[in-house]
Amino acid sequence: MSAQEFKAPASVDRLQRAGMFAGGVAALMAVYGLTKSPADFYHSYIFSYMLILGLTVGSLGLLMLQHLTGGIWGMVIRRPLEAATRNLWLMLILFAPIVMGMKYLYSGNDSETGWLNAPKEGEHALTSWQQGYLTQGGFLARAGLYFAIWIVLMLVFNNWSKQQDQESDGEGLKQKLKKLAAPGVILYILAMTFAAIDWVMSLSPRWASTIYGFLFVAGQAIAAMGLMIAVIVLRHLHDLAKLLFAFNMLWAYFAFSQLLIIWSGNLPEEITFYRSRLNGQWGVVAVIVLLFSFAIPFLLLLSRDVKRTASVVSKIAVWMIFMRLVDLYWMTRPEFTSRALPTWLDIVVPVALIGLWLGFFAMNLKQRPLLPVGDPNLSEVLAPNEQ
Repeated sequence: MSAQEFKAPASVDRLQRAGMFAGGVAALMAVYGLTKSPADFYHSYIFSYMLILGLTVGSLGLLMLQHLTGGIWGMVIRRPLEAATRNLWLMLILFAPIVMGMKYLYSGNDSETGWLNAPKEGEHALTSWQQGYLTQGGFLARAGLYFAIWIVLMLVFNNWSKQQDQESDGEGLKQKLKKLAAPGVILYILAMTFAAIDWVMSLSPRWASTIYGFLFVAGQAIAAMGLMIAVIVLRHLHDLAKLLFAFNMLWAYFAFSQLLIIWSGNLPEEITFYRSRLNGQWGVVAVIVLLFSFAIPFLLLLSRDVKRTASVVSKIAVWMIFMRLVDLYWMTRPEFTSRALPTWLDIVVPVALIGLWLGFFAMNLKQRPLLPVGDPNLSEVLAPNEQ
């Protein structure tokens, strides 16, 4: 197969231009908001950043899962997944505002100090282990390690895939990719688990959950799969929709398990997370997340006809990405305010980051054929769809 047969269509150019324009304009507005209210800016930035990070490393996880299982469904989305993973360089750059805004994120609120300014002794002091782990130097060093793991995996899988296109027989590289995928998935999950603890769970350092990282991994799988369905609505749509359905159930299982364990334990130091999120205005947001992030998509995706209708399932996929943003908003913002209504920065900052992310994603997508032309099983993908 010739690479020229699978060049990106003109719609990818339009996506790049639209993303860059919307992201650039919104970024200028966000910078203005930073000068006027830096605290609000950084509070909006953290949940927006975690969404696009999920699109990026979630795509890395799905890419490795596809190489591990060898499913034909994954070959259709392999190149978009690879394009999304190459946005890790962008994510590394966009991590800088989190570093610069640490004092606004990790210094607590009016009623409780954060880990960055917690007293060494007394009632509000952290445990000795937390004081040793939650340090500014440790935070930065671990962040560097997480990005190093993700970037190395991204480079290896992207470069070997590109090399496979240039060889007459790609079976050898196919097996190498499969062998690396298993430890790669484990490394991704471990790095993401600790990143979620460092960057988000530590917003409330006196609360902890052993399942917190898996919530993010499952949520990232939903966001990444939703993105793939939205941009590549081709063959094997039914398989992709079934995976989206499965990932949504997995996320709901983790979320319910965390709530059940903490609810049944009912310990003062463990209930703070839900006490602030299940009451008042945030309780309304919790119901919205439950209904529109899980219940309604669950019921819709139960239908076989829905999973096979491109126009419907693509809209569901985009909606689930949006609800992932709402869920991250619900997970982070109550640490800073009891007011659930979003500020204008809560709209501008996500638009800026998502727009720029999509612009770079489209640019990456144009660099290679849309299908892995060197994969030995490509003919099975191009065969008539019998579903």
